Amino acid sequence: MKKDNQEEVLTQIKKDRRLLSHVPDPTGERSASDRRGWKGQGQITDENAWIAQQKKGIRYLGDFKVRVILSGGTALEGRSVDISDTGILIRFPEQKDYEWVKKEKQVTLQFKVPPGAMPEGHEMKFKIPASRIRQIEDAQQIAFQFTEDLQTFKQRHRDRYLLLMSAASLGLVSLCVVLMRTESVIYFKYNAVLYMYSLIAAMFLLSRYFFGMLYKPVPIDPDFTPSVTVIIPCFNEEEWIQTTILSCFDQDYPSDKLKVIVVDDCSTDHSVEKIKEIVDELTEEEGARYDVAHRLKYYVQPQNAGKRAALVRGVENTDTDLVMFVDSDSFLDPYAVRNLVQPFKEPKMGGCAGRCDVANTYTNSLTKMQSVRYYIAFRIMKAAEGYFDAVTCLSGPLSCYRREIVMHYKEAWINQRFLGHKATFGDDRAMTNFVLRHHQCTYQDTAVCSTIVPKAHRVFLKQQMRWKRSWLRESLSAGTFMWRKEPFAMINFYIGLVVPMLAPAVVVYNLMIVPFTQHIFPKTFLMGLLLMSLMMTIAQLFFRKSSTWLFGFWFCVYYELVLLWQMPIAWFTFWKSTWGTRMTPSDVKAKAKRDEKKKKKIKKRERK
Repeated sequence: MKKDNQEEVLTQIKKDRRLLSHVPDPTGERSASDRRGWKGQGQITDENAWIAQQKKGIRYLGDFKVRVILSGGTALEGRSVDISDTGILIRFPEQKDYEWVKKEKQVTLQFKVPPGAMPEGHEMKFKIPASRIRQIEDAQQIAFQFTEDLQTFKQRHRDRYLLLMSAASLGLVSLCVVLMRTESVIYFKYNAVLYMYSLIAAMFLLSRYFFGMLYKPVPIDPDFTPSVTVIIPCFNEEEWIQTTILSCFDQDYPSDKLKVIVVDDCSTDHSVEKIKEIVDELTEEEGARYDVAHRLKYYVQPQNAGKRAALVRGVENTDTDLVMFVDSDSFLDPYAVRNLVQPFKEPKMGGCAGRCDVANTYTNSLTKMQSVRYYIAFRIMKAAEGYFDAVTCLSGPLSCYRREIVMHYKEAWINQRFLGHKATFGDDRAMTNFVLRHHQCTYQDTAVCSTIVPKAHRVFLKQQMRWKRSWLRESLSAGTFMWRKEPFAMINFYIGLVVPMLAPAVVVYNLMIVPFTQHIFPKTFLMGLLLMSLMMTIAQLFFRKSSTWLFGFWFCVYYELVLLWQMPIAWFTFWKSTWGTRMTPSDVKAKAKRDEKKKKKIKKRERK
């Protein structure tokens, strides 16, 4: 088991010379269209092509070996300083090697991008021609531009083969699932309940993948720019809060249409100092040009009132059309806001969720498993719900609502109770239920954020238990109105509610009761579990082409051995209000009770 203080492995983006390098300049003095490799002339008409081109120019810091092959065949070795999809900066430790290379106009570069140095999917070997474009004498560094960008190189040399292989494998696995369920129909009369569950679970799984693949995000309309306020609730997040604030403020969105509000929920660490520090820095450097004082504000709660109260305070202190909720340890892609607002062109749209990737994927095996789980949960499961505009959870890391709707339900949201107990966590699912009852909720895959996930099993399990309790509570609540939604969305919701609840009993029956009472090895059931895990694993390879794809299989094993058994516990501990992953007031009270019990036990032993 990994220690909590294990160092995070994060992709490091080279900082721009300006804090707000993506914000359109309202004065017109700075142009975004000629930054980061864009070579187009005149007005840019294809917004998606422009964004893709901009992202290709993002430079990532990474120190790895690069083999430089000169025109005569001589091979020299250097170390990368930074790299993008369009070029690389190489440092040569040996003076003589630097002198040789700077005479060359054209070279061939050989290198392997290590995991974490660039976005997922880039970790592979490259052998690509490049042109020398400049050199830095004092540092013995030379910059090269690739003859074709790395994305194009990947597509020609690897991705198309992975696409064909994964598509064929996904089709084969789906066929196997169908054939196994045919067996369930044949033997249905011998155990109607069990085989009915198998048929329903298979139908649910296959339909999610099918509609997830049919899903398409709403395209960008550059003329649609409603006013937005990004609200960041913060509690004891001194490590990441500045990065979060900067990512939310540095958005490719009209500056007069975007505001950011940070609400600190009475943190006990240095979060408030960190918030003030980044606000002062932005005000000093870019205050006049981007009206920072009016557009970036922070509030400190007089006492800890919970995440919902912090979010509501932010909503009450703005007047924009939309409000966007972002967790304090989540970082927005520079184009997240522009993408996330697009579904609101539809008047009936009440809320929208963005995609959440894992920022610390390559820290250890646990974070790699979560990376696969997150991607499939959003790109497949949430996208399938988005196909019917009936997303049941607009996730906390990145979600957007019409402000008027949040204001309408704010009192019910803050004071929500379940079976007599105050609801503290599960704020995202609770608000989604309020919105979904009378409006549409969808998913926008092109609006991306990345978040820090637990790297220690102890913290991860506490997080998962909290999520299961909130899922149970809010799913039962959603069940009271989901029957009014689109028929297929309704059917999938109720199946998705029943299947996880019955899963522990089904596993016990198949892996324990049947083998010991009927002396039958559960090969069919185990084969079904294998196919389910393969479907997740291959889908990750198909969509993302990342080296983490195998961890989809290990996550399914982890789920069956560990996470599955949290569901029965959640049933009988739904009333608990502790977070487990951070010391909220509820956690402090719970800890005090545990400490008091320990003291009493110690005193009893001492008396004996």
